[in-house]
Amino acid sequence: MRGEGLPELVINVFGHYYGLLAEGATGEIPGDEALPVTTLPRYEDLDERYQAAGEAALDKAIMLKLNGGLGTSMGMNGPKALLRVKQGRSFLDIIAHQISALREKYGVRVPLVLMDSFNTHAASVAALLAQADFEQDLPFDFLQHKVPKVWKADLTVVEWPADPTLEWCPPGHGDIYAAMATSGILDELLDAGYEYAFVSNSDNLGATLDPAILGYVVEHELPFLMETALRTSADRKGGHLARRPDGQLILREIAQCPADEIDAFQDIDRYRFFNTNNLWIHLPTLQAVIRERKGVLGLPLIRNEKSVDPTQPDSPSVYQLETAMGSAIAVFEGAQALVAPRSRFLPVKNNTDLLVLLSDAYELTPDYNLVLAADAPPLVRLDDCYYKLIDDARVRFPHGAPSLIDCTALRVTGDVRFGRDVRVRGDVTIEHDGDEPLWIEDGTILSGT
Repeated sequence: MRGEGLPELVINVFGHYYGLLAEGATGEIPGDEALPVTTLPRYEDLDERYQAAGEAALDKAIMLKLNGGLGTSMGMNGPKALLRVKQGRSFLDIIAHQISALREKYGVRVPLVLMDSFNTHAASVAALLAQADFEQDLPFDFLQHKVPKVWKADLTVVEWPADPTLEWCPPGHGDIYAAMATSGILDELLDAGYEYAFVSNSDNLGATLDPAILGYVVEHELPFLMETALRTSADRKGGHLARRPDGQLILREIAQCPADEIDAFQDIDRYRFFNTNNLWIHLPTLQAVIRERKGVLGLPLIRNEKSVDPTQPDSPSVYQLETAMGSAIAVFEGAQALVAPRSRFLPVKNNTDLLVLLSDAYELTPDYNLVLAADAPPLVRLDDCYYKLIDDARVRFPHGAPSLIDCTALRVTGDVRFGRDVRVRGDVTIEHDGDEPLWIEDGTILSGT
C-alpha cells in the first residue's frame, strides 16, 4: 500500500479491518443486536423555527456528493453522474443548477464537493468547470481510496498478474471519512468556516439541501443525522435502521445479516425504516472523532465476497473489506435519524428508474428541484433481456420516454419498441415473444385498468 502511495491513515484503517478478518470476524450483526426502531421524528413536524435556523446556517453548509460510480450495471463506461436524465441535462448539471438557485435565493456560498474515484475525477471536474458562472472557494472534489483485495482461501493479499488493477477495490463509501481527512478537504472546510455537510448520492436528484433539516441539526446540536424513509416491499433488501440493546442507533446492511435471519431482515413491518444515504454531518465533531481515534472510526465491517475478476464469475473468490457511510450513526454519540418524505429519495439504479425520471411523471421546477407531476410515481418493470443496458434501452425508446403522467403501472416483456408521442394510461402490461420487434406506433394511447 505504501508502494501505491496510500496515506498511513488508510493503511492503519485497512490493518484494523484485516485484523478483524483474520480473527474470524464476518461482519454479521444478528437480530438480537439489531432491535427494531418503532418511532422517529418526522420531517412533516419540522416547524418554521427549524426553517429559520437552517436559513441562518446555510452559509456554513456544503453539499457533498458520492460520485465514484461508472454506471457499469447499466452498461455505461463513464461517470454515471454525466448521464442525461431530464431536459437534456445530466445529474451533475442539475445538481449544479440546484446549488446555484440556492446561492441566489439566500445569498450564501454553499459549495459542491464530490467524492470521486480515479475513474470519475477528470470528466466530472471538467463538467463542473464548464458550467457558466459556477464558481466556489474550494476544490470541486477529492478522491476515494483503494485497498487490497484478500484471497478468501488463505486471507493473503491478492496478486493477479494478468491484470494488476484487479488486485485493488474501493473500501465502500464508508471511506468518505478517511478520504476527507487525508485529502485535506476537511481541514479546508473548517478553515473556511463551514460546519455542516449534507452528503448524498449523485444519482439521487431528490436529495436537495433542505434548510428545515439543516435547522433541525443546528437547533438540536446533532453530530450526525440520517434521513430514513418508510420501507416498502421494494426496499426489503436495502440497509435498515436498528437499535442496539444499549439504545444506540445502528445501520444494518443485508450483507451483515446472518443467512438464517434474512426473512426477518426483509420484514418491513418489523424493521420499518431504511437508510436513504442522505446524511448530515457536523464537521467539527467529525474532525474531533477522527483525531481521537487516529483515523480508525471503527465502522462495522462488511465482508463482501466477490470473484477476483468480476467479468469471470468462476475466477477465484476474494474478500473486499468495506464499510458503509451511514453506519457512522453508531459512532457519533447523540446521532439521530429523521423520517423524510419519499420525494427526497429518487435514485436511478437501472433503466427502469431512468425511464420514469425521463418521462413527464416528473418535472423540473425553476430552481431545478425534481417534483412529481403525477398523483403517484408509476410502477415500471422492463425486461432485463432487452432494456438492462443503456444502449439497448435507447434503441427501444428512440424518441425518449413515453408519457407516464397518467400511468399507474407499466410492465414490458420482450423486444418492444416505442414510437413518438406514445401515452400510457392506467395499468398496462405488454408481452411479446416474437422473433421480430413489436413496434408501438407514433401517437398510440396504451390504456389499461
